[in-house]
Amino acid sequence: MLHRPRLRSEFGETSEALFLTASFSYASGEEAEPGFGEPTGRYCYTRVGNPTVHALEERWAQLQGSEAAIATASGMAAVHATLFAMLKAGDRLVASRPLFGSCMWLCTDLLPRFGVEVEFVDAANPAGFAAALGRPAALVLIETPANPTLDLVDIQAVADLAHAAGARLVVDDALASPICQDSLRHGADLVVTSATKHTDGQGRVLGGLIACDRQTRDEVLHPFIKHTGPNLSPFSAWVLLKSLETLELRVLRMAQSALRIASFLQDRGNCAVRYPGLPDDPYQALASRQMHNGGTLLTLRTGGGKQGAFDFLRRLEVIEITNNLGDSRTIATHPATTTHGRLPQAERVAIGIHDDLIRLSVGLEDPDDLIEDLDRALG
Repeated sequence: MLHRPRLRSEFGETSEALFLTASFSYASGEEAEPGFGEPTGRYCYTRVGNPTVHALEERWAQLQGSEAAIATASGMAAVHATLFAMLKAGDRLVASRPLFGSCMWLCTDLLPRFGVEVEFVDAANPAGFAAALGRPAALVLIETPANPTLDLVDIQAVADLAHAAGARLVVDDALASPICQDSLRHGADLVVTSATKHTDGQGRVLGGLIACDRQTRDEVLHPFIKHTGPNLSPFSAWVLLKSLETLELRVLRMAQSALRIASFLQDRGNCAVRYPGLPDDPYQALASRQMHNGGTLLTLRTGGGKQGAFDFLRRLEVIEITNNLGDSRTIATHPATTTHGRLPQAERVAIGIHDDLIRLSVGLEDPDDLIEDLDRALG
C-alpha cells in the first residue's frame, strides 16, 4: 500500500492530498452541465464523489483484489447499504448465526418490515446452509470469523451453494481484514468490512468499505449511497489512507501475539480459550484453508458467570475495557452486556455468548506485558 499519491496538486505533495470540500466549482454553466454526467463527469459534490475518498476506494480494491470498492461512513453503513441496495420485497436472505448485534437487528427487525424473508443458519452447520439454499434466494450474508464467538463459515462451500440457488454471497470480514483472509478468492461476491477496526487500527475514525465488481459498485451501490447519504468524509478517508500504509505490519504482529497469548491461556488451564490458530480449536482445519493466520482476536471464559467476568475485567491494568477491536491497543469486551446485550439470554447462550465470555482483541503491546496482565486478572 506504499504507493505515491493517486492525484497530486501543483505542489507535489508526497502524502495523499486532503480535499476537504463539500462541492466543486465550475468556470461556466457550459462546463457544469456535462460535469454532472455520471460516471464520467468531473467532481461536483462530495456526496457524489471526492478525490480523497476515491483514492481510498482504489487502494482498497487493490488490496482486496477486486475490480472496485466503495466507502461508507461506518462498517454498519456498509452492511446496511449492501443489504438494502441489493434486496427488495419478496426476496430471501440467508444469514449465518452468530452475527454482530447490529447486523442481527438489521436482519431480524428492519429487513422484515420491508418484506424480506430472513433465514438463519448456524455457522457450524453445513447441512443447514444446504437446506436453506435448496430453494431460491437473493443474497447470503456470512460473518467469518463471527463476532464474538470466532466461529468460522466455509466460504467456498457456502459460495457454491449460494450461486446454485441464484444468490450472491456477501462476507463480513471485519474480524479478519484482508491481511488474515482473502474472501473473494474463496468465492465471495462482495466483502464488507468495518474500516474502523484493523484498517484505521488506532481508534480514531469510523468507516466502512465494500469490495465488489465494477458493475455492482457503479450501478447498484453508488446510486444507493449517493441518494441516501451514508458517505465517508474526506478527512476520515485521508486518515484511513495513511493507516493502510501500516496495515499489514500491524495485523501480522497482532496475530503473532494473539497466538502466543492463546497458547499461554490454554496451557494455564483454568479458562476455556478459543482461537482459530490453536491446533485443537474446532475450526483450525478450516482456518488453515481459508485464513492466512489465526487472526487478532481470541475469547476466554473466566468462570463465575457475569460476576466472574466483571471481576476479571476489574483486575486488568494494561488491557483496555471497551467495545472496539482491531486496535493498536489490546481491548477486552464483555459481549453479553455490550455488543450483544439486547439479545435474550437464552438466545445468547444458544450461539455461545455466555455470561462469563470475554472477547480479547490483541494489540501491539509487548505480549509479555499482556500475558502478565491476564495472568494476574485470572487470579
